[in-house]
Amino acid sequence: MQLLDGKVLSLQIKQELAAEVAEIKSNNGKIPHLVAILVGTAGRSETYVASKMKSCEEVGMHSTLIRFDDSVSEEELIHAVRDVNENPDMDGLIVQLPLPAHISADKVMETIDPKKDVDGFHPINIGRMAKGLPAYISATPQGILEILKRYNIETAGKHCVVVGRSQIVGLPMSILMQRNTYPGNCTVTMTHSRTQNLAEICRSADILIAALGRPEFITGDMVKEGAVVIDVGLERVPDASKKSGFALKGDVKFDEVAPKTSYITPVPGGVGLMTICSLMQNTLKAARGEVYY
Repeated sequence: MQLLDGKVLSLQIKQELAAEVAEIKSNNGKIPHLVAILVGTAGRSETYVASKMKSCEEVGMHSTLIRFDDSVSEEELIHAVRDVNENPDMDGLIVQLPLPAHISADKVMETIDPKKDVDGFHPINIGRMAKGLPAYISATPQGILEILKRYNIETAGKHCVVVGRSQIVGLPMSILMQRNTYPGNCTVTMTHSRTQNLAEICRSADILIAALGRPEFITGDMVKEGAVVIDVGLERVPDASKKSGFALKGDVKFDEVAPKTSYITPVPGGVGLMTICSLMQNTLKAARGEVYY
């Protein structure tokens, strides 16, 4: 068993990004600028956005945080998105999810200029990704591809099982893993909460991607010997032994599953760190105009 170490990879990628940004600065070019819109004060969203802003600073990119109270209207939020769309100094835009119930996340996402949609959530980017055209790929799936690529994990002809069908991870992941490229060329099975014989299907996977948001759902008897396991989950679970009162758990019961695998991502320290790196990579592409329509 070998750990797919997101900490090591994220440091490598940040060093690469920092060098590229430094080169842009030396040539008096445009410094990549990421804008994040945060609604409310939910602790988890605050933490995620703070990590993204800090990472931008570490690699020399500009970042701007626009904050709103939970009471912000949908109209006000959409107006803020349009302001960023029209600002040529701002290259990438993310709206941190989830949003309050009175705001349509789909409507907000569709308002973002696809050329600035570095989270890859706009329907145009999802559609172009599915067709293999230049597009921003959702940050978490792109981070998973980067892990597979940098660890030289063979994917062609493998059976990839994706557990979870969210539009943010599961759906794009299933599309990416079957495309005629590397990583890709897998035979993909998409599973979800209504799938029958889920354990049996998971046991057939050469590559198992767990992205359903249920702590330790994937157990040792659901994984075959030598499988590659990618754990996208990150949930807080009460744990009295911890000073914080909780522990971070993935969708995979690590202690049971890890001994059976050839490669596995840890939680924390795996996919989450790569998600942030992917976001910065997309912002650099946006600043350079590398994704065009």
